[in-house]
Amino acid sequence: MELKERKSLSDVRYQRALECLAAAKSLLESGNYKSAANRSYYAVFHAMRSVLAFDEVDRRHHSSVISEFRKRYIKTGIFETELSKIISVLFDTRTDSDYDDFFVISKEEVVEQTKNAEYFLNQIKLFLDKK
Repeated sequence: MELKERKSLSDVRYQRALECLAAAKSLLESGNYKSAANRSYYAVFHAMRSVLAFDEVDRRHHSSVISEFRKRYIKTGIFETELSKIISVLFDTRTDSDYDDFFVISKEEVVEQTKNAEYFLNQIKLFLDKK
């Protein structure tokens, strides 16, 4: 894949991340906290995939995307380790909110997760702007 095509794919994936973040904020405002947590995670998931597009890495399974992103971009120091922590918390919360029938999350927790997702996307954007 040519650089132009990788850039285009990355842009599409990053736009999807922004849409998920906007949805998370809207769901948070409407009091739908589990769904807001879900969308915050997916914002980060699509942002990771936007970066991996430049390496022509196309993983669809969540664990594979997370593993590749950490290996290529966090362990190498391109991104700070704080992003790895954000990924873990958002992934675990998303899994619990989707599959645990009795899962409860507070507004405060979702506010923090949404802010962390926004921070994550901002860091990704700084990286992508250099490409």
